[in-house]
Formats: sequence, C-alpha cells, structure tokens
Amino acid sequence: MATQVTTSQGSSLSQGSSLRDRFEAVRALSRGIAAPLSDADATLQPCPDASPAKWHLAHTTWFFETFVLRDHVEGYRRQDERWAYLFNSYYDGEGARHPRAKRGMLSRPSLAEILDYRERIEEAVLGAFTLLPAPALHLLELGLHHEQQHQELMLTDLLATFSENPLGIALWPREEERPDAAEAMGGARFGGGTAEIGNGGDGFAFDCETPRHPVLLRPFELADRAVTSGEWIRFIEAGGYETPGHWTADGWDWVKRNAIRAPLYWDAGADGYFRYGLDGLHPVDPAEPVAHVSWYEADAFARWAGARLPTEAEWEAAATGCDPLAGNQLDRPGAVRPRPAHGETRLKQMFGDVWEWTASPFTPYPGFRAAEGTVGEYNGKFMVNQFVLRGGSCATPRGHVRASYRNFFYPHQRWQFCGLRLARDIR
Repeated sequence: MATQVTTSQGSSLSQGSSLRDRFEAVRALSRGIAAPLSDADATLQPCPDASPAKWHLAHTTWFFETFVLRDHVEGYRRQDERWAYLFNSYYDGEGARHPRAKRGMLSRPSLAEILDYRERIEEAVLGAFTLLPAPALHLLELGLHHEQQHQELMLTDLLATFSENPLGIALWPREEERPDAAEAMGGARFGGGTAEIGNGGDGFAFDCETPRHPVLLRPFELADRAVTSGEWIRFIEAGGYETPGHWTADGWDWVKRNAIRAPLYWDAGADGYFRYGLDGLHPVDPAEPVAHVSWYEADAFARWAGARLPTEAEWEAAATGCDPLAGNQLDRPGAVRPRPAHGETRLKQMFGDVWEWTASPFTPYPGFRAAEGTVGEYNGKFMVNQFVLRGGSCATPRGHVRASYRNFFYPHQRWQFCGLRLARDIR
C-alpha cells in the first residue's frame, strides 16, 4: 500500500506520486506557511542566522528559475535580472550576492511581488515539464528537497522573529490537549560490530549522505526517547548552567559570555517556566522534548546525566529499522511544537519532534565527491566546524528525512528545534 502524506491543502499525496504532483504540493505548502503573514511580518530578520520569510519564498523560486529554467529551457529569460543578486544564498559560482545579514533591509520587492514571482515560475516549470531533459529533472528533484529545507527554516525563522515581539503573538492557535506525564526513560542496547551507514542509492539523497560505507561500532545503549523539558528543568535547578565541570571550554565561555541560563525562548516566572512558540506563550510542558538547545548545552546535559551524545553512526544504525514517515512532523501549516513521547516501539521519536545533536563533526564520508558545477556548493563547502544532527523535527516536512539524512549546525546555534537523546557505552 502506498504511504500517504498530508499536504497543505488537506489532501493526500502518495510517496509514489509523480514529480509534477510533488512539485505542486511542495510549492503549495510554502504558500500555506506564508498565508497569515503581512508584508511587514515577511520582511523582518531577527538575527543574521535567520532570514525573512519573503526571502525564503523568493530564494527557493530563484533556485528553480536558475538551475532548471535558465539552464535547461531554450529561450527562457529571467523575470527580473536584478533579483539574482538579491536571492542567491551562497553559490559563489552564480556571482555576487546581497549580504546575508542585511536581508531584512529588503523592503522591496514586496511580499505580493514575490508571491507573483513564485506563481510565474511555477507556471513556467509546469509548462516546460514534459520537455525537461533528465539532468533538469534531477535538479528539479533537488530543488523540491531544497524548498522543504527552507520550509522548516521559514518556520523557525518566523519563531525567532515573533519571539522579539513583547505581545506574545500566536501565529497559529494552540491545539489544546490533555497534558501527558512523561514516560520513564528506558534504553535500547546494540551489540556493536560492523555496520553500513550512508545512503545506498535507494531514492533521493543529498551528496553529503554518500557514499555508503562500513563503520565499526562498539556496544552501546541508546535512550528510547528524547530528553524532556522536565529533565532539563532538573538540570537547571541542579546548577547545570553554573558548573564549569559539565562544559567544554568553548561551551563554558559561550555560557558566561552570553549569560545563558535556559533553552532559547524560555522565561522563568513566579509560577515556573514558560516557553514561547508559534502558538504563543505557554507554560513549559515537562513531558515534551526539550528544544532550542545548542550542542554545547546538549553535551553539558549528557555529561551531567552520566551519559554522552551518540555518534551519528550509532544513531543511524539504531534508526535503520524505524519508520522515517512516522512521528510528529510537518504535514500542514499550523501550530508546530514538539509533543511527548508515546507508543510501544523500542525507540520513540527517532523521526520528528526535535533534531537530535550527535557527537560527530560534519565531515565528508570516505570517498565523498561534491557534485559538479555550482550545485556542488550545496553541502561540501560547509564541512568544517559544525556538528551533525539527525532525525528531523516537528517543523520538518513529512517525507523529507530518512535514516541517512545529515543536518548540521554550528555548536552555538539553537534557533532550530534542536534537542538530544542520550547514549552510553556498554562495557
């Protein structure tokens, strides 16, 4: 039976659907995310790590216009030659670009103009669809996965944007639910030995997921769920942010320099901790996975707990038998937040809820080769000074991730839905 994925319009899209159907569904989800936004909402840039929503909408469109239409459709002319400078992200092969930290200064073009631009490019792609050669279809597939990455970024960047507003704006209403008690943390044991990790060519994969290769694992235990906010509160109350012995030297310097006392978007009040989300300001649910913590914090918590972060090889070996379409992931616009673990599976929350920090630096696999041409800049140039995260989050479009998927951020970054799962050696 074909797996079904809910789109932004509430219909179902089969994982076996045509590339054309997936193109239309992915593009529709981006429009749905942007639907509640004013022009001012879509223009704000709260920090250099984040980008305005309308920049995301335009950049993903520029990708299709540049690498599919310009390069593979004879006689195609850009909608506006000036916009390539505005909406190129980091592709040096495409020339100069507007400084990333100043994207929030682009009050023009307006949100309406960018939505019109999107519509025109969609019409051009669909009109040329049957004439596109195989290399263009491969780039179209890459562009869809690229846009799904930006859908998650658009949501997390909007969260960063609205968190700066003292009114506690709720972009979407909160889905009221009965609070769940956190399940006791258990563990799953793995015997070690030789395992294969990396994508073996079954379906789409980014270049950084390849080549598939053997790794040697020692016996280890992996927690059966992500660390919860309630467990994080115990870390705070035990002096976790005040005890240098839990931290790496860089992490401790980061904590002191930035006066870090809790996860991002948390506030301490007389009645306990509150967390701001896209559904407004609410008390922290102690059963939900902790989110918006940096690698420094995740590593310190693991040390405090007498554990460690898993390596990415351990994580992938454990996740190989889990369903990447399961879990709390993004199906449609609306309230996006981590949810408490539930179910009887050996490992819960391996996909969805929060990206899980690993102990592994983002480096090339043995035999890695970047793709030829400008699109070869997609991942390879970032393989330095960053750590790998695995599993996707509540803001990751369902169907986007798989066991071999490698996300990566710098150790201080925490505006994404980043959490952790504990690991231990078995001796």
